[in-house]
Amino acid sequence: MTVAGRKVSELARAKVNLTLEVLGRRADGYHELASLVAFADVGDRLDLTESPDWSVTCSGPLASSIVGENLVERAARAVRGQWAHSATGRIELHKTLPVAAGIGGGSADAAAALRALMALNADLRDPPAWLSIAQNLGADVPVCLTSRLSFMRGLGERVDGVAMDVRLPAVLVNPATPLATSRVFANLAAQPLPNNHVPADLPRLHSRGDLFDWALAGRNDLEAPALRLAPVIGRVRAALQFCHGCLLARLSGSGPTCFGLFETSAQAEAAAGIIARGQPDWWVRATTLG
Repeated sequence: MTVAGRKVSELARAKVNLTLEVLGRRADGYHELASLVAFADVGDRLDLTESPDWSVTCSGPLASSIVGENLVERAARAVRGQWAHSATGRIELHKTLPVAAGIGGGSADAAAALRALMALNADLRDPPAWLSIAQNLGADVPVCLTSRLSFMRGLGERVDGVAMDVRLPAVLVNPATPLATSRVFANLAAQPLPNNHVPADLPRLHSRGDLFDWALAGRNDLEAPALRLAPVIGRVRAALQFCHGCLLARLSGSGPTCFGLFETSAQAEAAAGIIARGQPDWWVRATTLG
C-alpha cells in the first residue's frame, strides 16, 4: 500500500487456499470451514483518489468479466453507511485476476478498497467496525483484509495470522471457465454440522518445512464437486503435476484455478512457460505465495 497526499494504491493479492476442509453444513445453511490461506504477489490494482463524491471504474484485461454490482462498490457504500461523513473518492480498479476463479478476486478487491478507505480515514480507528463490514461483504473478505498467511475458520470470520515469514514458489493456472461457488457447495451436499462440533485447532507451523508438510497432508473438500461440474480442472491439475519440481498440485477454493507448489522460483517460472505455451487460452502466472 502506498499513500501520496490524498491518494492511496493497494494490491488486491490473489488468495490461495493451500488446504480447505468443509466441516459441515450449519443449521442456517452456511458451511463451517477450516482453511490455511496464502496470498500471491500477483493481483488486481486499486487506486483511490480523494473526492467529494465516490465512484468506481474498472479497466484492465478482465474488467469485462465483472457482471452485476462490483464488490468494491458494496465496500465503499458500506463504509459510507457506517460513517456518513467519512472521506471517500474515485476508485479505479485495474482487473487482471479472473472472476469466479477460487482465488478471491472480488473479495480481494473489496478488501483492498477497505484498506484504502481505512488509510484515507485514519481518524476512524474502530477495528471491530471495519471487520464487521468485511464479514458482511463475504466469507473471504476478512482474510483478504489481512492479505497474509493465515488460518481461517468458521464462516471465514475467524482469522489467525501465521507468524512466519515464508515465500513459496508457485504457479496459478485458470482454464478460463468461471465456476460459481454456490454451485460447488450445492454439489458437495455436505452433511449437517454435528451438535458436538469443536472448532478446528490451529496448526503449529514454525518453518517452511512445517508449512509444506501441513499442505501436503491436507486436502480441499471442494475439489471433487468442482471437478464434477468442470472436468477441465483435472487437465489443469495434471498439467501442473507433470511439471518438473512440482511438489503439490491442488484446487484453490471452489475453483477452477489450481495451484502448484515448487521447490524453486526457477522451476515455477519454467513450468508456467511450458503450460502457457501448451494452453495459450489459459490464465497462467508464476508467483510467490506468502
